[in-house]
Amino acid sequence: MGQLIALGGGGFSMEPENPLLDLYVLQQSGKINPKICFIPTASGDSDNYISRYYNFFNKQICKPSHLSLFKPQTRDLESFLLEKDIIYVGGGNTKNLLILWKEWGLDKIIKRAWEQEILLAGISAGAICWFEEGVTDSFGDGLEPLKCLGFLKGSNCPHYDGEINRRPTYQKLIAERKIKPGIAVDDGVALHYIDGELNEIVSSRPKAKAYKVYFDKEIKEVELETKFLGAH
Repeated sequence: MGQLIALGGGGFSMEPENPLLDLYVLQQSGKINPKICFIPTASGDSDNYISRYYNFFNKQICKPSHLSLFKPQTRDLESFLLEKDIIYVGGGNTKNLLILWKEWGLDKIIKRAWEQEILLAGISAGAICWFEEGVTDSFGDGLEPLKCLGFLKGSNCPHYDGEINRRPTYQKLIAERKIKPGIAVDDGVALHYIDGELNEIVSSRPKAKAYKVYFDKEIKEVELETKFLGAH
């Protein structure tokens, strides 16, 4: 297993004038000119989203590409992905992402990539998907628990400070044992895992945080140490 970086919100799509999180992702690859591949499945391969990705990463020291499942560039998805240094998964509808990945066998290919120490990263739906469970609005109205890939233990809730219903809904679901305890992440915060263990929490916003949320006679929310990337 290798590295996995889960962004609760932020990055090129949410704060294009603040590159701190995306630059952090590039730096963690350990490569001078990393090959980064964007997978925008959750957005339905939105042309606008893909365009914004290239608009940012074409200006960085890296070799950007993307993988579309709606207009596949190749039949050999495995070879295409396994020669990358970073796989970056976009936001959108997590349920659709999981269904399409399974149908195309992409879930297994991406797990193989992770096992081969290709860095995995993603935002929102692209962050939730790596955990055992996540809080999603994939079904339309409201927020619900969703079984995910299970690369990482526990559950995840992105946009914890960015959407008014996220905090109370996540806490309620955990209290009612409808979702596993886990980590909630404000917009602008990324969880950096190495070999399945949380190694570091970083942020692009000074006050943005991550929280361990669990139930022990009552709901508990513990603020986790978060390093602001703009502090130097």
